[in-house]
Amino acid sequence: MKKKKNPIKKVREEVKKTISTFLPNYGNKKTFGQKASDILTKSMGSWIFIILFLSFLFLWIIFNTVWLVFGQAWDIKPFIMLNLTLSCLAAIQAPIILMSQNREAQKDRLKSKYDYQVNRKAEREIEKIQEQLNRIEKKLR
Repeated sequence: MKKKKNPIKKVREEVKKTISTFLPNYGNKKTFGQKASDILTKSMGSWIFIILFLSFLFLWIIFNTVWLVFGQAWDIKPFIMLNLTLSCLAAIQAPIILMSQNREAQKDRLKSKYDYQVNRKAEREIEKIQEQLNRIEKKLR
């Protein structure tokens, strides 16, 4: 009696082959930069960060305005240093977030490729079952 290969095992092997073809480094440990970008993206995209940063901006403006009355403000209106700080933060923050999003997009493409392969395999199995049912139906007639 000939032993049939497990179809699930076959699909897993196909998926591993596909994964290694499209993303040869998938499953490897993340680099320091990748870990840092994920952590920063997660923290910068939270309400806690937004509230803390708005508080920082509000305090900066209030303290500068109050100290301006006493003639000791470090950043007089229109807050050039604050503007520079925000520009530098945006210039650093944007590429870090994009790196993390690109890695997530790679994972999503891989998952969709895997889903496609699973769907194709299921379609082939359903076609085989349909053929068997047709043969059974013909024999019953």
